[in-house]
Amino acid sequence: MFKITKKSKRSLARTAKLITAHGSLSTPAFMTVATVGAVKSLTMAEMEKLQAEIVLSNTYHLYLRPGEKVLKKFKGLHNFMNWPGPILTDSGGYQVFSLSGTKNRKNNLVKISKDGVEFASHLDGSRHFFTPEKVLQIQNIIGSDIMMVLDVCTAFPATHKQAESDLRLTLEWARRSYSEWKKAKYKDQLLFAIVQGSVYKDLRLASVKELLQFDFSGYAIGGLAVGESNEMMYKVLDYTVSNLPEDKPRYLMGVGLPDNIVEAVKRGVDMFDCVIPTREARHGRLYYWRRSDLKGKFYQTINIARAKFKYDKEPINKNSSFPELTTYSRAYLHHLLKIGEPLALRLATLHNLEFYLSLIKKIRREIRSGNL
Repeated sequence: MFKITKKSKRSLARTAKLITAHGSLSTPAFMTVATVGAVKSLTMAEMEKLQAEIVLSNTYHLYLRPGEKVLKKFKGLHNFMNWPGPILTDSGGYQVFSLSGTKNRKNNLVKISKDGVEFASHLDGSRHFFTPEKVLQIQNIIGSDIMMVLDVCTAFPATHKQAESDLRLTLEWARRSYSEWKKAKYKDQLLFAIVQGSVYKDLRLASVKELLQFDFSGYAIGGLAVGESNEMMYKVLDYTVSNLPEDKPRYLMGVGLPDNIVEAVKRGVDMFDCVIPTREARHGRLYYWRRSDLKGKFYQTINIARAKFKYDKEPINKNSSFPELTTYSRAYLHHLLKIGEPLALRLATLHNLEFYLSLIKKIRREIRSGNL
């Protein structure tokens, strides 16, 4: 299922192959976010042209829309959105808490108990109940290649008492998820556990120790990139990743900026997802290379909406594999963004995803060549 192909002698970085029911993917891997079964403004054919190997969708959103009946009718999300490759689905736990405004635990839109979480839909206020078992059953209908357990994502900052309380629930739900997963109907689906514990070393290590009692397919590190500094995140990764199994994939959830990804890879992380390339495209922020290696500040961003680009004849990206990006000017993209033309979103999204996916390929090359 997971085969390491190269280990760095300079760091904990490694390359590997992860085998799923819909093909293999190379790691380190960046998972483009297709929350509701779509990458905003792009087709799945364009994702294939970008050479994306895997996309990430969300159980909470797909459960609400299009719903389980539609997904059953199409025999899963792969057929529904015409994507041939692997799909990882987040459990929806984070969305339950964030979209319902539940960082304030007194908010009655969400009720957390040992059995699961009751929540009000952000669409119409209808009430629903997610248990660890129910979340896997939904992901089974979706047909996810990689499923995530239901967990409690602790907001930052949090007291040790709150983080410990959240962790106790997360571990209990992980045990129940594992028991549910061992049933025959999940035989083609992988299941990742999630390490929580906020920025507290004792809680993170206790989480790892408890989860290693079970043979999960992989281990995710959650609850980072939620407000803590980069230094704090790297410190947590230093002592967490080194205690995770070497022969299982390690997934850092929701991260992040290009330099965050490089630093996490050096610490032994294999998989990443983040909304940054697509979300920032919507606001006209574009990512570019500054240098050919991954040292120092190797990338830069520009805000194409700024007035200085109004007359810029430079192509959006002269080195792109997409003709649209090599022929359309920055001035034209500036114009499209200013008038609210949807084409601006498509061009900016193509550009940013091409940058991110080229970044992850460069990281693999640097590991194989012994430079990372």
